[in-house]
Amino acid sequence: MEASQKSLKIALYSDDASVRVTVKSALGKQISPHLGKHEIFEFATAKALRGAVDAGKNFDLFILDGEAVPEGGLGVAKQLRDEVFNCGVVIVLVARSSDAWLAGWSRAEGVIIHPIDPFTLAKSVADVLAKTPTAS
Repeated sequence: MEASQKSLKIALYSDDASVRVTVKSALGKQISPHLGKHEIFEFATAKALRGAVDAGKNFDLFILDGEAVPEGGLGVAKQLRDEVFNCGVVIVLVARSSDAWLAGWSRAEGVIIHPIDPFTLAKSVADVLAKTPTAS
């Protein structure tokens, strides 16, 4: 996606406000020079995220916290993949590297390990978006 193209719409789901702040801070206003600016929509509950999607809100990228409670981002990712036509790119945040296999189960394109390193997060998101044809 070139910088002149539309801005990315990012859905960020975590029940933990500090995780949302960390992700927003890491992504800044533009993930990379090759991607347009973005707008981040925060969701503290899976119900609110599903409500936005059900209401027709389209997102280019979903960043979902696998550690969210009571409903984890991995299950939400699987549900989005199974039920949303032309679902945006999905990246999940997990607690341990040994949980990364769950990203495959959830059909997420990317996985980030807690604690979130801002530099790793931004680079990983840019890499996943660059490799995903639907993101352009």
